[in-house]
Amino acid sequence: MEWYWAFALLLGMIVGMMAIGMPVAIGFLTTNIIGWLYFNGWDPAAIQQVVDNSTILITRFTLGPVPMFILMGSLFFHTGLAIRVFDGLDALFGRLPGRLCFLTVAGGAVFSTLTGSSMANTAMLGSLMVPEMQRRGYSQQMSMGPILGTGGLAMIIPPSALGVLLASVASIDVGRLLIAGLLPGFALAGLYAGMIALQLWLKPGSAPPYEVEPTPWLQKILLVTVNILPMGLVVFMVVGFIVFGWATPTESAAFGVLGVIVLAAAFRMLAWPAIVISVNGTVRVAAMVFFILMNSTVFSQLLAFSGATSGMLEWVTGFQIDRLLILLAMFVVLLVLGMFMDAVSMMLISVPVFFPLAQALGFDLIWFGLFVLVAIEMAGTTPPFGLLLYVMLGVAPPGTSLIDVSKAAFPFLVCDTILLLILVAFPGLALWLPGMMG
Repeated sequence: MEWYWAFALLLGMIVGMMAIGMPVAIGFLTTNIIGWLYFNGWDPAAIQQVVDNSTILITRFTLGPVPMFILMGSLFFHTGLAIRVFDGLDALFGRLPGRLCFLTVAGGAVFSTLTGSSMANTAMLGSLMVPEMQRRGYSQQMSMGPILGTGGLAMIIPPSALGVLLASVASIDVGRLLIAGLLPGFALAGLYAGMIALQLWLKPGSAPPYEVEPTPWLQKILLVTVNILPMGLVVFMVVGFIVFGWATPTESAAFGVLGVIVLAAAFRMLAWPAIVISVNGTVRVAAMVFFILMNSTVFSQLLAFSGATSGMLEWVTGFQIDRLLILLAMFVVLLVLGMFMDAVSMMLISVPVFFPLAQALGFDLIWFGLFVLVAIEMAGTTPPFGLLLYVMLGVAPPGTSLIDVSKAAFPFLVCDTILLLILVAFPGLALWLPGMMG
């Protein structure tokens, strides 16, 4: 079978099964079984090969941070530590015009370093901020847009559970990919703040001012010292330990969980129900992710075995096309996939194809991994089926439509695009910190 027919057959089966509503993991499993039987003949040994190959990825130590990051974010939310951080940030902004929008960006950037989950980030910011913004007379665009943009920062700013998955599936260094997102993530937060300022300048009435009880400077310093700075210890235990080479990503993730537990206990917020809810949620999510990864590993090998991967690489690299145009095409494909799939599904479909191609074109794979994460983050807020759009619909006021949410997200998609252009023009923004890791 020619490579393009093999590629179309395997990818078509996956997409077709998702289109009829089959769960992602079952769709991958069914495709793998049919593919191995087809390309290996009707031999029971082919099924055994699927079983043997499926354990390769999920038994790697590099996947250890995934459940740890999920547990760390769950404990951060359910113990109430997140509310303390928000209260501390709230005191700093005083009477700043559009203060709730800027508070959303600042809070989302901080929460991203402590959760690693864009859905959790969006859901929490939406449930906290949208009702308050609506009560203060903020327009729909100003109340939902910053949350949709900032919620996706958790995909980029470490720790990122999706970043760990991407690095594991693509066989690149987990620690370097996580650290690569630090500077671009905070640069993106700065772009979001600039976009909010521009919107307020164009439409001052979209975020009307209101009286805020002034907070004495001494109380501000106290709130920051007590509510925010201790969280910096957790961030350092995760990010700093990786940068300085004191711990592996898995060990750093475990230290992060320990840090959240210690802080929650110190603030007397570590209740047994919060621990139970966090652990149960972690087990459910991690089990689902690992089962999907198990099947995606076999799918990647199946693409290579059928000749689809090598044939595609030879075909694409045979054209005299600028590699940036090919990069643009991959970006468009990711956006289109994001209109119909969740982040994990689109990542597992695209990584086996895109990363060998990126390597053949001479792109740094750490840089390209971050590029893919930003593209996936954008796809999450792309209509009609961007997952973060529906998370926002779930916490938005009654009567809010998908069109309303999409309009609110658009200016922040422009910021994402600007960041991607900056990364293409100045790749050192992503590669400087990983280069310091030696």
